Amino acid sequence: MSGASNAASRIPANELSKAQAEAELERLAAEISRHDALYYAKDAPEISDAGYDALRRRNDAIEARFPELVRPDSPSGRVGAAPSEQFAKISHTVPMLSLGNAFSDEDVREFVERVRRFFKKGEADSARFVAEPKIDGLSVSLRYEKGELKLGATRGDGATGENVTANVRTIGDIPGQLAGDNVPDLFEVRGEIFMTHADFTELNAAREAAGKQTYVNPRNTAAGSLRQLDASITAARKLHFFAYAWGEASALPADTQMGVIEAMGAWGFPINPLTRVCRSVEEMLAAHAEIEAARARLGYDIDGVVYKVDRLDLQERLGFVSRAPRWAIAHKFPAEKATTVVKDIEIQVGRTGALTPVAKLEPITVGGVVVRNASLHNEDEIARKDVRIGDTVVIQRAGDVIPQVLSVVLDKRPKAANPFVFPKQCPACGSRGVREVNPKTGKEDVVRRCTGGLICPAQAVERLKHFVSRNAFDIEGLGAKQIEAFYEEGRVMRPADIFTLEVRNARTDKPLQEKEGWGEQSAANLFAAIRERRAISLDRFIYALGIRHVGVTTARLLAKNYSAIEALRAAMVAASDHESAEYAELNAIDGIGQVMADALVEFFAEAHNIEALDALFAEVAPQPFVAEETESPVTGKTVVFTGSLERLSRSEAKVMAERYGAKVAGSVSAKTDYVVAGEAAGSKLKKAEELGLRVLTEDEWLTLVGEG
Repeated sequence: MSGASNAASRIPANELSKAQAEAELERLAAEISRHDALYYAKDAPEISDAGYDALRRRNDAIEARFPELVRPDSPSGRVGAAPSEQFAKISHTVPMLSLGNAFSDEDVREFVERVRRFFKKGEADSARFVAEPKIDGLSVSLRYEKGELKLGATRGDGATGENVTANVRTIGDIPGQLAGDNVPDLFEVRGEIFMTHADFTELNAAREAAGKQTYVNPRNTAAGSLRQLDASITAARKLHFFAYAWGEASALPADTQMGVIEAMGAWGFPINPLTRVCRSVEEMLAAHAEIEAARARLGYDIDGVVYKVDRLDLQERLGFVSRAPRWAIAHKFPAEKATTVVKDIEIQVGRTGALTPVAKLEPITVGGVVVRNASLHNEDEIARKDVRIGDTVVIQRAGDVIPQVLSVVLDKRPKAANPFVFPKQCPACGSRGVREVNPKTGKEDVVRRCTGGLICPAQAVERLKHFVSRNAFDIEGLGAKQIEAFYEEGRVMRPADIFTLEVRNARTDKPLQEKEGWGEQSAANLFAAIRERRAISLDRFIYALGIRHVGVTTARLLAKNYSAIEALRAAMVAASDHESAEYAELNAIDGIGQVMADALVEFFAEAHNIEALDALFAEVAPQPFVAEETESPVTGKTVVFTGSLERLSRSEAKVMAERYGAKVAGSVSAKTDYVVAGEAAGSKLKKAEELGLRVLTEDEWLTLVGEG
């Protein structure tokens, strides 16, 4: 395969082959995870918010086209990063989710069409949208009870944030008591905390005069200022706030997005004056152009425009997909470029053994963001661009792949710069690095992988990191760095070792509490946190196993459909027979494709995986799945929709069924409870009749769920 055809990173998502898509998803998962930690936990991003979101956009586009390739560590199941251990944790009653992205006018048109296709003609045509500037700051949630500010929290990972109540009380834009009429008894305001350019310049001038290091950009400075343990430091910084959304509320003051925003303004919150209602795609794009033109004069950073469906009832019906609402999207501003020097090229080893080259760059500030690293994707991409150590390169921090090396400035190449030779051995264990050949296509994989498997420390450590990651066991005090240290010391070599650590610690002559940086209390806290995780939700347990292609969303699907780990395990063992009913039922789950199904079967057929599972079962107890949905006549039932529906689009029908607790399957089997048949139902209806299943019309279905 030629270098050009191997350059998967440059190929649009809709043109990737399956092999290229798999390689891209692996690269994106590792890159996004690293940026999560830099951005949310350290307030020190290497790319802009626009760059970060664009990276996720490519990941989502590839997953949408190849759902069977969704990875266990997929960014599509994550929002933000785990909250800092320095602050008390706050659980968000209503998750603080992120947004999908648009980078072109055509993307916006597709978003509007997608929204309108969701509904029947007529009501969709009248859908209006609210356009508002996307502030480049720190998202926070403010809880008011009887009009009084009771709690302030950061977004964190979307489900859990940090308690920064004392800090937000020092910000003048945030009212301690709401004024005006119709203030609900409980209302959770959400918005963005930011620092103006003028205040940022003034702060840096004062620090420079005092001989202190200056800050890099307003966004990081605002985030760091809010997340101070000493609230007096926050008070000394000039922070500002715009309200633009809400979470939990006992009542809403209006039935539209714009109406609620205006009410929040009347209660005393600053709302962005550029926010407006748009009645067409043309008006939305005009708003984007006007706001972008005003960007330099605003005095604060924005990185795009957010569009939201205005009617709240339509928002509710559209619902959410993975980590983002279907009814909103962020239209980002164009990319920014710069030139810098490649100081080195390092090879990183991923959890699945992928050898990924990373360009270590002379730090360069691009639009206020310091960039130090850029992925080079794979050896063919390095060869195609002929990137060498010492080269001056053009980098870009927005677009499909960010940050990325666009090209080499050849007239600045040092004479001593030699072509980069990609290693044929794993740098972590010395095992051979091979490029697999797809047996179906005969084509060589773009990714070179370590063959060391279980003996490769890089893979073992990465698997352990995944096991304790925030969407898996999420053990407080046991993060990635601690896993690395424990592995090097031989304390934790496999997942089950985490749960025997306390017992083994009591018997060793080198107890944890005597290790530098530890003490009796910190060791006790870790052991207590581990004990708390011995009982864990089934979906988290499945995700933690690191089964290839199984991400957060898929783990939840499996938990919902099999309810208990014993049932899942038995079904996967039986499904090793591809002619079995269990294999057919696995493939029938809406969202599970053949590639994913085969990966599940292969995992449970592998002896060393079963050995690891048995060791885990001796220590932990995955809890049976309990549906969160409101009890309804279809809760826990399996539903198949077939044919053309009149009152609902297929997408809305699926969302409605899941909202009422049903499981939606893509094919009919003996375990199907209801088949909802529209016009031209075809083979699914015929099979349902042969099996004697209950068949409903669309009207009968709506009556059954109480919406008839």
